[in-house]
Amino acid sequence: MKIERIAFGGWPNCLRIANDHVELVITVDVGPRVISYQHLPGGKNVLKTNTEELGRSGEEGFVQRGGHRLWLAPEDERSYFPDNSTVTHELLPNGVRLENPAVAPWHIKKTLTVTLAEDSSHVTLEHRATNEGATSSTMATWGVTVMEAGGLEIIPRPPMGQHPRDLLPDRVQVLWPYTDTADERWRWGRQFITLRQTPHSSPTKLGLRHQMKWIGYLTRSTLFIKLVEFQDGAIYPDFGCNFETFSNAQMLEIETLSPLRTVAPGESVGHTESWHLFGSIPEPQSLKEDALAEWIEPFIAKLDLR
Repeated sequence: MKIERIAFGGWPNCLRIANDHVELVITVDVGPRVISYQHLPGGKNVLKTNTEELGRSGEEGFVQRGGHRLWLAPEDERSYFPDNSTVTHELLPNGVRLENPAVAPWHIKKTLTVTLAEDSSHVTLEHRATNEGATSSTMATWGVTVMEAGGLEIIPRPPMGQHPRDLLPDRVQVLWPYTDTADERWRWGRQFITLRQTPHSSPTKLGLRHQMKWIGYLTRSTLFIKLVEFQDGAIYPDFGCNFETFSNAQMLEIETLSPLRTVAPGESVGHTESWHLFGSIPEPQSLKEDALAEWIEPFIAKLDLR
């Protein structure tokens, strides 16, 4: 395990956290942001970055930049509060804890803790929002990971049931007003929903009450897997979504959300997600469901999905 300060993308103060398998780069001059995640040796960053927005800071409004960020849900003006200034950070034995100050008008402190396993690609990201204001605030933490263009998102679906044995619904699927289910980028199968990012894409978004625990993204012979928390009985934003995905012509986002809670002054809300990366792998010979399921199963078997 190695943690060192480096320059990256024009920012003089970034942190590189690496082991023999992967490296992370995290911004300190702005953020908190995980701006790079790549397989070693010789892998490429699987996170999308906006070249023209790198190395800058101090902008008055929110700047996309790319990478992974900590937002607040439901989506409103609080979500777009700028994260364009220096963050405080505390080095940990295997990672770093970063914080935004709780400033007006909402006085919400955002904390992102990122740790890397010693002997694998496993990254743990803990998202927390603390209400340091004088009144209660209803919110959820929202982890938004912006993936590089051109990949295929793989979303597992719950097993099919049988009629008349299974009479009650067992899944929630939420669509946004601009989502066209006839869009050829989507494929709605029995085992998987897949979404292809293309350079000629209009915006599209899907949310799920997701209990299948993982989401995959395949790009350039590299498989990124995000593990998604679900708390049974909790109330989630956007009609009950703990997972959402958004894509347009530039990128694709894989998003996780905490339960939606009314947080009293001094209290916090948060959630955890984790990442895994498999590099230099053969791509599936077919994207038909049976072939895709057979191809991805060995990678899923290596994860702790308890």
